[in-house]
Amino acid sequence: MTSLALVLSKTEADGLVGIDEVFLWDGSANDSFKSLLKPDLSSLGPVPSLNADFVRIALAVNAADHSVLRNARGSSWNRRELDLSVPVSDPTLWSAHSTRLIALTNFLTGDSWNFSFSQANLDASTVSMIDDTSKRVVLVSGGADSATGALLSARGLTGQETHTLVSHSSSSASGKPQRSVASAINASYPGKTAAHHQVFLSRVRKRLDGTYYRSESSSRSRSLLFLALGLAIASQSGSPLWIPENGFASLNPPLGPERIGALSTRTTQPWFLEQVILLLAEVGAHGLIENPFQRMTKGEMFAEVAKILGASEASTFLSATSSCSHTDQHHLKGVTSGTHCGVCFGCVVRKASFKAAGLTDGTKYLSDESAKYATYLAQRSILEATRDFVESGIDVPTVMAMALPGSLGVREALELCERGLNELGESLS
Repeated sequence: MTSLALVLSKTEADGLVGIDEVFLWDGSANDSFKSLLKPDLSSLGPVPSLNADFVRIALAVNAADHSVLRNARGSSWNRRELDLSVPVSDPTLWSAHSTRLIALTNFLTGDSWNFSFSQANLDASTVSMIDDTSKRVVLVSGGADSATGALLSARGLTGQETHTLVSHSSSSASGKPQRSVASAINASYPGKTAAHHQVFLSRVRKRLDGTYYRSESSSRSRSLLFLALGLAIASQSGSPLWIPENGFASLNPPLGPERIGALSTRTTQPWFLEQVILLLAEVGAHGLIENPFQRMTKGEMFAEVAKILGASEASTFLSATSSCSHTDQHHLKGVTSGTHCGVCFGCVVRKASFKAAGLTDGTKYLSDESAKYATYLAQRSILEATRDFVESGIDVPTVMAMALPGSLGVREALELCERGLNELGESLS
């Protein structure tokens, strides 16, 4: 068991005993996080206290997930035991609903979590709903799916309605495609974007004592923080939060028996999203979350963009997005930030989607270049596993073993997976 704690003052940090890892979030020079965002979230507006609590919980989970090493990779992926303390506005309330929080975080990261809550000593403030025309808040990661969501959201606005875009990044690599998407939306639908909040928030390298934190690259919990930040914005007006993701990827079908649990990311898995919604409803926080593409493949989404923009403009728009799982690592090989590897699952599905929609793929892939990166790509390639996945197909027992929300039946999930597999098969053949 690894014990970890998020604290909001240096005094609290100094008073802790028997804690393995401490994360300080106070906006000082000693802060454990690189960000202009403070723990009261005042720079985001008047965020209700319970949604501010949820951001602190999500940040603490993400920091813990990123700071505790796993023993191994592949089929030996281990389940860590993590005991996390978080400061919140109402410790008794959150403790009463910790069972669901534990269940959804266990599912998201594949670990065994336990939570305790302390009183957050922050200046109390009275917040009120904002009277604005923003119909929804849209998460924009810089990826093709979120870009499609932002485009369709803007297109669906009428009259004086607007929407708000929210992005989160922990490195400079993701910031550029996020801004590119926002600029493209503004160009196509001027005046429809009320604001684009780009929140940079990441853990620093050094602990309070000057030693280095461990860095676990398999971190799966960033999506919880992204959701929490989006809901913090949406909570101020009571509007729904769109988390656009193609349904095939969000269902997280295992590529093979060795890729189970959190070995595959569960960023927008519908059961996970359902549990977040239920948790926030139980504690009384704002938690309206929608995935408008839960029943579509990525290729079908790309086809929708083509209908709206036309083939040429759709190709340009989508090619400027980022889908690669390894973008943040490319600089280690001297590769230009934002370049796609071409061999991770995100890249493979991206290629298949362009082809399925009949669009020209203008993405730059390392796999299309010389043998210079052959070893680097071979270490990250998922092509053979994807081919095996396509060949073996997916059946009812596999779908029944997947976590599904009450709104999505087994037959519908199976047909969605089959359409996604067909797109992959056409691209890999």
